[in-house]
Amino acid sequence: MRVVVQRVSSASVTIGGVVRSAIGQGLLVLLGVGPTDEQADLDYLVKKVAGLRIFDDEAGVMNRSVVDVGGEALVVSQFTLMASTKKGNRPSYIRAAGHELAVPMYEAFCAALSAAIGRPVGTGEFGAEMHVSLVNDGPVTIIIDSQQRDF
Repeated sequence: MRVVVQRVSSASVTIGGVVRSAIGQGLLVLLGVGPTDEQADLDYLVKKVAGLRIFDDEAGVMNRSVVDVGGEALVVSQFTLMASTKKGNRPSYIRAAGHELAVPMYEAFCAALSAAIGRPVGTGEFGAEMHVSLVNDGPVTIIIDSQQRDF
């Protein structure tokens, strides 16, 4: 599994001209699932995302987590995070999980992150054409891959 985590002042996802979810201060999480991902990958990423100390404390140092600041989270599925650009200029998505694995993993990730931060998590819609808007705060953007834990 791979996530791109962005610290945001606000973020929203719109589907078919209708806002599906919107948050204020918190985290926008783009989530990609691979074909070999399992519960251990999900658990690792949820713990990392919920615990990331990327919000400023009173001294202006990034030392607080989304939980510490009472922030929100919006999770959007994004199979393109699993793209391979090794050959040519057209990305290959063979490293992205199929719907039968990706949908349950996405839903489980959202539920586990909600439990970890103690509040509901906004979502997109798996497989839908979505428009994601955000105001990146910082900007702060972190990439975490559960298959590269020593990175």
